[in-house]
Amino acid sequence: MYTVIAVAQVDRSHETFFDTDQYDITPSEIAKLNRFITSLPKDKIEDISIYGYCDDRGSDAYNNKLSQQRADAIKAIFSAQGISDTIIKNSDGKGELLLTRLDDITNEVQRKLNRKVEIIVSIKEDPPRNVTPEEEASEKERVTAAVEKRYKSFTDTIEKGDRILLENILFKINYSYIRSSSYKSLRELAKFLKENDNIIFKIQGHVCCVGRGRDAIDLRTGKRNLSVSRAKFVYDYLSKNGVAKKRMRYEGYGSKYPLGGDTNLDRRVEILVTYVKKSKKK
Repeated sequence: MYTVIAVAQVDRSHETFFDTDQYDITPSEIAKLNRFITSLPKDKIEDISIYGYCDDRGSDAYNNKLSQQRADAIKAIFSAQGISDTIIKNSDGKGELLLTRLDDITNEVQRKLNRKVEIIVSIKEDPPRNVTPEEEASEKERVTAAVEKRYKSFTDTIEKGDRILLENILFKINYSYIRSSSYKSLRELAKFLKENDNIIFKIQGHVCCVGRGRDAIDLRTGKRNLSVSRAKFVYDYLSKNGVAKKRMRYEGYGSKYPLGGDTNLDRRVEILVTYVKKSKKK
């Protein structure tokens, strides 16, 4: 018996954002879009869909026209990069995106995110390879073993260069604050670090499922720095709970370092031990 673990087609997506009432693309957004287009395997593109949007201000007629102009502007960039118009199946203005209730996100931040064009590119994949259940189980064991080898737990002897995975500290999707069920693990981390005050460390944030190693957008702020914000959340909590700031730093790596296998493993915060002070002799 065989199972297929590959697919015949995969979608790649990109979003380009616009200034208020504008359909001209800013230089920074053009650069990002060109990098996205350059990364595409042009001989394997099945089709492209382009959808333009506006924020909720302005009349329906105005927003419909502006959203179409934004979609057309993106289509022109694809054409300039040598993409045939026959591949672009949809290039439509969808009008306004209404405000929704998203926790404490401000209206202005959400409007900024709604002034966009969404691009979806369908890529033809190579024919799927049949994999036996034994091969699938072996690959799962390989990934699990690699993850376990990479990290240490609180009960191990901690040395410089060791990593501690905060696997039970789970963040709300697209936000930089943890779920209420994760505070127990965060309290245990703070307790361990206070008891072992000779450990100097960095808090490193990672995200998954974002192309080309980029960071994800933090919906609370609208900024593309979710991995940094998540690491800072842990930093701030530890600082408020008795861990000296001089012992720790925080940083974000976006999606640069996936672990492989389950994408949940890539949504993580981990501790990198940078130095362990020798205990003073009594």
